[in-house]
Parts: sequence; C-alpha cells; structure tokens
Amino acid sequence: QVQLVESGGGLVQPGGSLRLSCAASGITNNFYVMGWYRQAPGKQRELVAAISRGTTTNYADSVKDRFTISRDNAKNTVYLQMNSLKPEDTAVYYCNTGQELLFGPPGKYWGQGTQVTVSS
Repeated sequence: QVQLVESGGGLVQPGGSLRLSCAASGITNNFYVMGWYRQAPGKQRELVAAISRGTTTNYADSVKDRFTISRDNAKNTVYLQMNSLKPEDTAVYYCNTGQELLFGPPGKYWGQGTQVTVSS
C-alpha cells in the first residue's frame, strides 16, 4: 500500500517560513520524480516544485526564488522549504509521486494534503 504523509503546514504571517515534509512508503520504484502541488479555493491544482531522483528541479515561476525542494532518497522523503511567504501562497499543498518525467504530468500517488495559510 502506497502512502504519502505530509506535515509542516500551518498558519503563518506574510514574510514567514514553513518547511513541509512528505514521507513516502510502500513504493518500490525509487526513480520516481517527487513533487509538491497546491490548490487554492476555486482554482486549479498547480505544480509548485518537483525534483528528480538525481535532484534536478522544476519550480513554478511564482515560487522559484523563494521555495526550495529537496529529497532524501534513502528515506523516500521530499521537503519543501518555503520562505518569504505571501498571502497568494495560501492553499492546500499536496505531495505527489509516481511521476516519470520531471516536466511531465504528476504521478498517481497523492498525499492527503496539508493546509498552508499566509495571513496577517
């Protein structure tokens, strides 16, 4: 059984920081791209960042100067360090894996999501 468990979301002030973690279990293919997607109310789900097993990265333009994605292949864990947070970053953030191409569509495995709210 594949499970992705996110943690680290919460309520922060604009300009603040959060670090999201996602631990994957039950996945035998460690070559999958892992990524973070987010969905704000009334909006489409969008890529935030993705990272290959070799640590090549793909960021949305809106976050590339503020967020950093990383992974620990031995632990099948992916992280998202979010700095200089803006109200526009408010969304449910979902961990994803099963993706085969760094610039391709997301994989079929999703976490339950963690809420990130940026508000003063």
